[in-house]
Amino acid sequence: MNDNNALDHLSEKARYDYNLVTKAINKKDQKAYAELMDRYRDSIFFMLLKMVNNRDDAEDLTIEAFGKAFNRLHQYVPTYAFSTWLFRIATNNCIDFLRKKKKNVLSIDNQIEKANGDSFMIELKSPTRNPEEQAIRQQKIELMRAIVTKLKPRYQTLIEMRYFEELTYDEIATKLDLPLGTVKAQLFRARDFLYNILKDNKDNI
Repeated sequence: MNDNNALDHLSEKARYDYNLVTKAINKKDQKAYAELMDRYRDSIFFMLLKMVNNRDDAEDLTIEAFGKAFNRLHQYVPTYAFSTWLFRIATNNCIDFLRKKKKNVLSIDNQIEKANGDSFMIELKSPTRNPEEQAIRQQKIELMRAIVTKLKPRYQTLIEMRYFEELTYDEIATKLDLPLGTVKAQLFRARDFLYNILKDNKDNI
């Protein structure tokens, strides 16, 4: 890993990335993490946007991709460029997302094509929740809010704004007077912390 000859096959750009990766791993250099994100955030986002055709989903998936990559950064080896490794993580994560979405969600806006070539539309009316279902839903929301309070205050704020108030990343950045990159970086950390807490409470949700 430390032998410069092992990096000869990499481009100058890839060697620069590897230097940032090394700083991030060995020195816990937050600036190195931020620079890696800045270098590839837009490219990852537009690639994912083409795959999901939804800006909010693409933004969330971009954050998830960096979160997974940064959590596994110690696994990266310079056999190939960091960007190749990162894009592979982003692509695989997006494919998993699309599979789950296709499995769990039936869109009423899309035509369903049958084997003989005919197609038809499915129209569904969202059933109104009965009082019991509404009460259960409200309990879950209250439990989620209680779990969010276990996060650090700045992470609480981000989760509240993004998932309870449903603000966009740009709106959050404006309200908090923070750079967009900082909001996205902190939000993926907040989601990571929240995920770990939710794992311990999954039986209650």
